[in-house]
Amino acid sequence: MTAHPTMTDLTALDRYRARATAAGMFLHEAAADDLQDRLGMVNKSFRQGVVVSGFPDFWAARFPELEMLAAQETLALEPTSQDLVIHAMALHWANDPVGQLIQCRRALRPDGLMLSVGFGGQTLTELRACLGQAEAEVRGGMSPRVAPMADLRDMGALLQRAGFALPVADSVTILVEYSDAWHLMRDLRAMGETNALEARLRRATARSVLTHAAELYQSHFAKDTGRITATFELVFLAGWAPDASQQKPLRPGSARQSLAAALSTDETKLPI
Repeated sequence: MTAHPTMTDLTALDRYRARATAAGMFLHEAAADDLQDRLGMVNKSFRQGVVVSGFPDFWAARFPELEMLAAQETLALEPTSQDLVIHAMALHWANDPVGQLIQCRRALRPDGLMLSVGFGGQTLTELRACLGQAEAEVRGGMSPRVAPMADLRDMGALLQRAGFALPVADSVTILVEYSDAWHLMRDLRAMGETNALEARLRRATARSVLTHAAELYQSHFAKDTGRITATFELVFLAGWAPDASQQKPLRPGSARQSLAAALSTDETKLPI
């Protein structure tokens, strides 16, 4: 087996998460609200469940009935030990996201549910573009600054690769306004979401690069009010541990009624 590439410096990530503040948890609030709504629509009770997160204090307050589990590369989960696993705002930093989902599936009892929420590929597209252009123009090159988060289609494919039944992936886009790019970058620090890439520069970014990036952000992404907009995409995943009681798709060709009949319209034959 070949080792998966190391994208995230986990030591740095833990350090950044430790300095996060309550004011930076507003996106976690939105994610938790949505997850609770989704769980409320599931006609099933869960006897035992866990939340995998890098922010256990926050998620414990929102899901006090569930056990908290650190978001590590190897999750402390016993096989078929859980009815519910929530992977909360951590999958986008995982060096092996498929491995994380496989571990969650293996931890579920038959017909157990996995829910995940994390940042998707549209997150911070404005900041990514401005930092890249600023560094290229000021320093003559570019360095990794924003984690390469997967898009919705890729995340849905990960569910299938991990072996989940009835996989569902959808996303919610949240637009947040700031007075300028400096306030956005301070908010990212408060979220514990600053640059933890393994390939990042190991020295402080030149002030001239950040200043130029802030100017580019203001010129390209400011509203009429002068405030800038930052995009955050929350990708939600849901999948079930396979079980014989679950609904199955019909075999191709087994339908007893045509689509045209169901729609009360005439069927047009294609020319041969």
